Amino acid sequence: FSCEWAAEHFRFHHPHSNLAYALQARKVGTRAVLMAVQAHIITYLLFERDTEYTHLERLCRIGQREQGQALAMALAETLWAAGGGGRAIVCLISTAVTVMPRGGHRADTFTERIQLFEFTEKRAAQEFISDHINCFKCEGGHGVILFLYSLLFSRTLER
Repeated sequence: FSCEWAAEHFRFHHPHSNLAYALQARKVGTRAVLMAVQAHIITYLLFERDTEYTHLERLCRIGQREQGQALAMALAETLWAAGGGGRAIVCLISTAVTVMPRGGHRADTFTERIQLFEFTEKRAAQEFISDHINCFKCEGGHGVILFLYSLLFSRTLER
């Protein structure tokens, strides 16, 4: 992955602003991934979240906690769909190396530290992602790459 991909994470516009619901997307190759997640965020905020606000107020009046909750639900929903509705794999980075590169592959100090967490219940995946949402939101946390790896493993390489 390029430096731009490595630096990309899920970040929202300022809470309680007109764009509080929107992910910020820079002009790098990660835009397509961010926009796919954005669609699920809007769906959750408009149709699934219980709130007294109506229509566009539902989108604009969200705070930082609600942004994290919406992101967690969107990521879990996407991974669950990728897994065919029967499983989801969530990738996080561990501090220890979990795999050593073989053959002609070189270490990138990222891939070797990926740890996989498998879920066969959608609710459990949602709660896990919610508990670890900062791994996807923090600057320098490789959040978009982690999500992409999670998608690939949830979908399986064969499919």
